[in-house]
Amino acid sequence: QVQLVESGGGLVQPGGSLRLSCAASGSIFGIWPMAWYRHDPEKQRELVASITSGGRANYADSVKGRFTISRDNAKNTVYLQMNNLKFEDKAVYYCWLQRLTTEYWGQGTQVTVSS
Repeated sequence: QVQLVESGGGLVQPGGSLRLSCAASGSIFGIWPMAWYRHDPEKQRELVASITSGGRANYADSVKGRFTISRDNAKNTVYLQMNNLKFEDKAVYYCWLQRLTTEYWGQGTQVTVSS
């Protein structure tokens, strides 16, 4: 079993920055693809950014140029640096990991953008 614990969410003004972290623990046994999703009740769940085991990143068009995903394999941790936050970035952000054929999700961390 793999556990994912997110942190770093909070309240920020438009144009501000936040850094999310997701620490993986448990029966990881290797380096696996990870990603950040977000969900706002008024919208569909969205894949924000993903990163392969080799470190290749992909982003949703809505966050390109503003968000950066990275990983520290020694710490089994993935990060999401979010800059120039906008009102529409408000959501619960979830960490995701796929190990072989099993997907794991974190509990989510709330990001609120408000003036």
